[in-house]
Order: sequence, then structure tokens, then C-alpha cells
Amino acid sequence: MRRLAPLTVLAALVVAVPVVIAQSPGTPGAKDKARVTAGTYAADPGHTLVVWEVDHFGFSKYSGIFGDVTGTLVIDPANPGASKVDVTIPVAKVTTASAGLTGHLLRAGKDGGKPDFFGPAPADAKFVSTSVVLDDDGDEAKVTGNLTLNGVTKPVTLDVDFHGAGTNPFNKKATVGFEAEGKIRRSDFGIAYGIPAVSDEVELEIHAAFEKQ
Repeated sequence: MRRLAPLTVLAALVVAVPVVIAQSPGTPGAKDKARVTAGTYAADPGHTLVVWEVDHFGFSKYSGIFGDVTGTLVIDPANPGASKVDVTIPVAKVTTASAGLTGHLLRAGKDGGKPDFFGPAPADAKFVSTSVVLDDDGDEAKVTGNLTLNGVTKPVTLDVDFHGAGTNPFNKKATVGFEAEGKIRRSDFGIAYGIPAVSDEVELEIHAAFEKQ
């Protein structure tokens, strides 16, 4: 009997698991362009992140995150190429896995000099789109815009993928989500500390959710 008990439990699980899965609700969002409705959307600051990554000494890569992103997306499924995005990124809220590194990014320059990175009171960064070029399927796009960082404005192009759309079950707002990748050179924005030991090229990975207003 002791040997039969585990087999009995296993058999019950084999039967029960598919039933539980079948009864579980699906995710509220889906990669279905038909779910996107025209209008103005606001960035969900709790679920919109800009992840940056640099190479450190050629030994490893390290990354940090900008969160609490705010801004708007104007979109019309009938004319997606006319979409506009305008977002603000609070640089002062940068975070990394190391308190020491985060402090270095935000510390003042030594002896009144220029900070190594952002300094203790950096201005918000801002990205404002200037063009949206979609692929044939309409679920990927190259979004070009002006990025203002550290007081410098430069054009940047992002490769954007449509992630999903639907209704947020908590606040009942229509929501759309995207993922994007891009690269910048930090020296273009006057942040040249440690180059080339710490890479000039910064890889960007963006996860963005927008809620209809």
C-alpha cells in the first residue's frame, strides 16, 4: 500500500493539472492589434522601465534602471505611422544593484568639478518622437525621436515591438504595451567618464505600458 500511494497521488495530479489550467483565466493582454483603440494614452509609471547596460572593463556588463516614467502616447490604429510619443524619464531616480554605484552616478563632482556621471540633481531626460515607420506586419516599428539627456539633445532611433493590448482588470483602463531596444553613445551627451574602460556605447531596453485616458 505504501508503494501505491505515490502512484495514486501522481495519477490524480496528471488528471487535475490540465483541468486547473483549463479553468485558469488567460492574461488580460494579448498581441492582437485589433484590441488597440484610438486615443491618448498615459504611461503607466509603475510598469514602464528603461534598462541601460554598459560594458565594465571588458570583464562583464552591468546595468541600471530608470523607472517612474511619465508621458503620453497618441495612437490611431487606422494610421499608426502618425503615432506620437512624448515621455519624461526621472534620471535622479536611477537605481542599480549596488548602492555604491548608484551613489557614484549621482554624486557631485570633486572639489566643485563636473560630476563623473549625472550629479546630485540631474534634470529629467526626455524623448519626443519625430517619425514612426512600421514593418509590413504592423507590429514592429522604427521610432525616431529627439532624446534630451544631461542638457544635450540628439536624435535616437528605437526598434519597437508591439507586446500586447487589452483591459487592465484592476482599473478597467484600455492598455497597450511595447518593448523597444536602442543604443546611444554617452559621450554624445557629455558623459564621458571612464571611456573606454567603461564602454561609451550604452544599450537600452525599454518596457512600456500606456493606459488610455
